[in-house]
Amino acid sequence: MGNGTEEDYNFVFKVVLIGESGVGKTNLLSRFTRNEFSHDSRTTIGVEFSTRTVLLGTAAVKAQIWDTAGLERYRAITSAYYRGAVGALLVFDLTKHQTYAVVERWLKELYDHAEATIVVMLVGNKSDLSQAREVPTDEARMFAENNGLLFIETSALDSTNVELAFETVLKEIFTKVSKQRQNNSRANAVTLSNAQPGQELGSVERKACCISL
Repeated sequence: MGNGTEEDYNFVFKVVLIGESGVGKTNLLSRFTRNEFSHDSRTTIGVEFSTRTVLLGTAAVKAQIWDTAGLERYRAITSAYYRGAVGALLVFDLTKHQTYAVVERWLKELYDHAEATIVVMLVGNKSDLSQAREVPTDEARMFAENNGLLFIETSALDSTNVELAFETVLKEIFTKVSKQRQNNSRANAVTLSNAQPGQELGSVERKACCISL
């Protein structure tokens, strides 16, 4: 997967980062979009977002990644931002079991506000702090499998698996969108064969924004 230009893209995919405050969502975002890491990262207030355009095969995909606040007092603000998301990274701090214990609650909130077809990856962040680990890899992986989620462990600090995490989610979304377009094309072909003379068919915009799956 490579970089594309910000101006030229075929799709826009909205992806949200969710999870408790302090798990490293903001640094995952900045590492992926700007290859930066801040030891003094502030608590996100409300919602922030960054973009990065990547190439998936011959298609340029603009990833619009929203960093949602994990603190309870911002929850009412952020819930609306789930709408239109086609991907989500549910992040916990693998050195703090409490952030993992509430993953199920975050997942429920996500499904309450997003489409059921959204692509979700469970992310255990801060893998560089292996000596302080409180959440076993196998336990988190089993939870992900039982709930139909993708799973990966990352470190925003040393970049471990950050590219792979976002790349995997974007590829999964792209696969779903491609299948949907193929199905729509088949439906349009049937419509075309049954169309009356002079009947017009709808056109498809090249730059589709925030496609629903």
